[in-house]
Amino acid sequence: MNIKPLADRVVVKPQEAEETTASGIILPDTAKEKPQAGKIVAIGSGKVSDAGNAIAMTVKVGDNVLYGKYSGTEITVEGDEVLIMRESDILAVL
Repeated sequence: MNIKPLADRVVVKPQEAEETTASGIILPDTAKEKPQAGKIVAIGSGKVSDAGNAIAMTVKVGDNVLYGKYSGTEITVEGDEVLIMRESDILAVL
C-alpha cells in the first residue's frame, strides 16, 4: 500500500463484516454492523512532545487492533477501503 501517515496516525484495514449470525441467519448489507477490529497496514513516525522529544509508536505494522465504532476517517487507497486514525483511538492490540 502506497500511503505514509504522518505523526501518530495509523492506517487500519477493517475486518470484513459478519455475513451470518451465530445461529446461521444471513444478514443483508443494511443490517451489518460496522467492524471494530482491523489490521494495521502503515504507521507514522510517532508523536513529538511539547518538550521536543520524539515519542515512539507502541503499535507496529501487522498488529490486529480494536478501535471505536466511529473512529478514524474512511478513505479508499488503491481500491481498498481503509481507516486513518490516531494511535490514541486504538483501544487494544489483539
